[in-house]
Amino acid sequence: MDHNLGMSDCCSPKGYRSIFSEKRAQAEARRYRRRGLDRTSRRIAELLKQQDIVGRTLLEVGGGIGAIQIELLRAGITRAVNIELTPTYEEAAQGLLREARLEDRVERRVMDFADATSEVAAADIVIMNRVICCYPDMPKLAGAAAGHTREVLVVSFPKERWWTRALISLADLALRVARQQFQVFLHPPDKIVATAEGHGLKTVSTQTSFFWEVASLRRTTAVPAK
Repeated sequence: MDHNLGMSDCCSPKGYRSIFSEKRAQAEARRYRRRGLDRTSRRIAELLKQQDIVGRTLLEVGGGIGAIQIELLRAGITRAVNIELTPTYEEAAQGLLREARLEDRVERRVMDFADATSEVAAADIVIMNRVICCYPDMPKLAGAAAGHTREVLVVSFPKERWWTRALISLADLALRVARQQFQVFLHPPDKIVATAEGHGLKTVSTQTSFFWEVASLRRTTAVPAK
């Protein structure tokens, strides 16, 4: 899973920092330099590039090293904000921004997005890539993301199939054996989408791979005033 936001008895700050560590962040940055975006991230970036994103603003929740943001800034996004729960990705992310000469167009903040939504401005485009599966309170996080979307929300999550359930169960067992204070969640995709649609969005496309589903939703009603 990519990076995540939110805490409960299962998922402590220590657990998040252990799973999403500085070492992991540096490895992801090296992989991005060599190969570019991973398959799911590339699908999200290409989906958005097909739309009119020039001049738009971006909010990514749990964007990790910020690779999708870099690609979209190069494609015409004006500014991006990244929200991360722990500071473990900041050094690797800032290194990539310096190399891309994009430091002045990205604001990176370390905070619990779902609990501090009033501190974050809405954006034209909101992305949550492989984030909801690491968060215990799906309606809270999905609702916060949808509520901050002025135009388009793109979210990825595990499909609900027997093999995804089996893989996630095995992952959670391994985490418990290793005494990690972290858990992976298989939230029902229809409930994730319904939560976002309850905030004035409408699903316009879904794409699936073996494990991941990518849903794109567009706003049909005005963003409520904060």
